[in-house]
Amino acid sequence: MEIYMWWLDLNLPTKEWLRENLRAAELPLPVLQGIAEAGGPHPGTPVAVLTEADWDFIETQSEFVD
Repeated sequence: MEIYMWWLDLNLPTKEWLRENLRAAELPLPVLQGIAEAGGPHPGTPVAVLTEADWDFIETQSEFVD
């Protein structure tokens, strides 16, 4: 699922962590859980939780005023 479809449902602490730790190699469990609860990829999926395109979205398209 594309990030723009679940980003608005993501809790604020998770959004802030992602913005402050752009392109982090590993995501802490609370961030992974927040992404899954918002409708994003689940940590158990065989693909990376966040793609390069997802990180690009977080860096350039997400607004800091949520």
